[in-house]
Amino acid sequence: MKNQRIKIYIALLSICALCIIGCTKVEYTEIKEPAYLRVFNNLNYVQTLGSKDDKVPYFCMLINPTMDATGEITGAEVIGDFFDKRDAYAPPYPSHIGNSTSLDNPEYPGKRNVLVAPMLNGFDLSSWAQVPSGSLRIVFAYRPKNTVPFLQLESHLKKDILIDTVINLGSKEVYTLHLLQKDFVTKEHGLLLREENFHKLPLSDSLVYVNFYNMSAKGFVEADASLKDGDYRLRSFMGGIKEEMNIFLSLYEDQGVLSHIAPTVPGYKGKYMTRVVRNNSSSTVAPYVSFPLWASSKTNGIQTNMWQRFDFFVPGMDITNNPIHSTTSNTEGNWAVVNCLLNGKVNLTSPDNGTMLPNMLVNVHSGIHNPRTFATVNTLEVVNGRIYMTTIQRKFAPPIY
Repeated sequence: MKNQRIKIYIALLSICALCIIGCTKVEYTEIKEPAYLRVFNNLNYVQTLGSKDDKVPYFCMLINPTMDATGEITGAEVIGDFFDKRDAYAPPYPSHIGNSTSLDNPEYPGKRNVLVAPMLNGFDLSSWAQVPSGSLRIVFAYRPKNTVPFLQLESHLKKDILIDTVINLGSKEVYTLHLLQKDFVTKEHGLLLREENFHKLPLSDSLVYVNFYNMSAKGFVEADASLKDGDYRLRSFMGGIKEEMNIFLSLYEDQGVLSHIAPTVPGYKGKYMTRVVRNNSSSTVAPYVSFPLWASSKTNGIQTNMWQRFDFFVPGMDITNNPIHSTTSNTEGNWAVVNCLLNGKVNLTSPDNGTMLPNMLVNVHSGIHNPRTFATVNTLEVVNGRIYMTTIQRKFAPPIY
């Protein structure tokens, strides 16, 4: 009788395990010599009077697709379905898994439960998926906004292809792939594949790093405002920025004070950092610039509460000759500002036309300290009238309670 109960118990455990695997839709498949890939859909246009005939930028991504005799897609080695426009913030961990009631995926892998990249040089790369290395055929196919998986759609709905091309990925290398609008007037689209190098650089854990890109479409900043997204939250980025911009950094002592006229860290009020030139075809990694994690006079070497503001100015303008208190969104592309504080969902109490993104500093419970502040590696990317941030962090010690 005892042995019989043990057999029943083992059988029940096996059934439960199969149920769990089925419910979570695990997509783990061993990949020999993988590359590590993260994909963003930067087609951020909206339906305006001038673009009402544009197709909704909602896709299925397929790597090494298979097709039948009629040319219909029947499968793929890698599938990234329900591929929606990217979020303003791409966090350093796969935050979308298990935290959403929608199938819409703001990045790949995003919500896909797949094999991810390992820790590399101490960096958490769990937001990058393992994919085959080598020469890969990649397809982005338009799909309707519904809940039907791409391969189960009617045949005529699987033949509207935006991109069908080949990319080459090196084994154990880290890549970010961008789907972009190349030309705002002609509506030309394309891909930009960037081989990242942050995990190969001798970066200090006491410095915060950031690099910048302007991947906007040709002709966007010159286009009429009626053709652009009028979302007020975009503020000074709404109309785009000019071809070449200088970038200045201000560090503020306390993100408990939500004002751009609050005290700044000595030496970091409008400090020149670098310049950015519009380019949506080059895969060259932009150089990283940095600022000290412990720059604030209020830090104790364990936690700091400072936040960051980046001003983009055309050459000839800087923080001394800019109408800094202006709240207008129409800067004609000559000036734009982004504030990085808290979770990016707040607004400043002072008059300001800066868009909002999360703080570049990570404050978490680690070891005996709650919170403890950690430096990160960040990328800020301007695409047409929006600015996006991707944050990468190092592994840190788990909390001790």
